[in-house]
Amino acid sequence: MANKGLQLLGYVLALVGLIGLLAGTIMPQWKMSAYVGDNIITAVAMYQGLWMSCAFQSTGQMQCKIYDSMLQLDSALQATRALMVVSILLTVMGLGVASMGMKCTNCGGDDKVKRSRIAMTGGIILLVGALCAIVACGWFSSQIIQDFYSPFTPVNTKYEFGSAIFIAWAGTFLVVMGGAMLAASCSKNQTSSKYPATKSRPPSSSREYV
Repeated sequence: MANKGLQLLGYVLALVGLIGLLAGTIMPQWKMSAYVGDNIITAVAMYQGLWMSCAFQSTGQMQCKIYDSMLQLDSALQATRALMVVSILLTVMGLGVASMGMKCTNCGGDDKVKRSRIAMTGGIILLVGALCAIVACGWFSSQIIQDFYSPFTPVNTKYEFGSAIFIAWAGTFLVVMGGAMLAASCSKNQTSSKYPATKSRPPSSSREYV
């Protein structure tokens, strides 16, 4: 019963984490213009995401433009985009595999040990997907920090962290928690025996003589 609740909680956390990964990947606010130096007062706030860049005006209007060519993007942005897509695909795959092995479903057959191992496999896939997202968010964050403190970066082109990267980090954390719970739900006591156990014959009360 405890393993069933652990699996269900891990699945829900990973599912919510997947929503966070999707939202963070789509949103354009991965980095936003920093108000430092002479750039404190401005009527336009610039945002850059994985797929588009946006300009938010003080009147409340936002104009976005999708990147024209992928070859014009820097290597960090290309790698972050690819890793986030791979992370989402692996998370979806891990949720699908885990759903076939969970105790609250009937997709994996009646073998409890086999289903528990399937759920554990799904949890491992979720952890691999979360690792891709960790690398992507960490790489993009380090690039923002390097550009911000670089003396060669003009003041009016400095960026800081946007809300989308925090949503992606939160989704990654939830996927890690969910994947760990699913991977840990495989009980060590559930071992399958290849051959059925043989019952020992009771000792005979009377001796047999030839």
